[in-house]
Amino acid sequence: MQLTIQGKQMDVGDALRTHVTEKLETLNSKYFNHATFATVTFSKEGHGHGQINAHIHIRIGKDIMVLSDSLAGDPYGAFDTAAEKVGKQLRRYKKRLRDHHERLEQTPEGEILKAQYYTLAAEPEEVSDDEDDGVPRGDDPVIIAEISAEIQTLSPSEAVMRMDLSDKTAMMFRNATHKGLNMVYRREDGNIGWVDPVSETSEKDMAKSA
Repeated sequence: MQLTIQGKQMDVGDALRTHVTEKLETLNSKYFNHATFATVTFSKEGHGHGQINAHIHIRIGKDIMVLSDSLAGDPYGAFDTAAEKVGKQLRRYKKRLRDHHERLEQTPEGEILKAQYYTLAAEPEEVSDDEDDGVPRGDDPVIIAEISAEIQTLSPSEAVMRMDLSDKTAMMFRNATHKGLNMVYRREDGNIGWVDPVSETSEKDMAKSA
């Protein structure tokens, strides 16, 4: 496993590097042993930089990301808490990750959709006619970042697993059963929502059976 340990606006000493390396190597060998790289970033957070944030980013096998963050008064405490979260995630999905890894290694390239992810600028607050600055504003949002991505062919349960591991609130995927685009997302009540659009063919079948 290739490991990068870095600090933003702070130095990372040899003792902390050793602590991080040993802990992540133990997690990798215990739960999966397929991690290809990991990055741990320490940064100062809060007013007056009173806390340290530890961000862990681990890539497991083929395009599976495990992300975790934690804040504490010192880097050791922040990292240990973030690493504990990673351990719980890997322990929860240990068997499914092994099966998922083996299946993905045999996934045909045609089942992976190429996509572009865009980051859009936040909408500005509305201004009155008196405050109009004269700058023309169109209906299209302003794109401030763009990255290439892949939409994997997954079962809904696999999509939920990947969303949970990457600490995201939503994930788009290609349904392994019917190849249509689906989305899972985390609801405010803590449950998981699953969006599975009804195709025109399905609508016609439903109409016939009604």
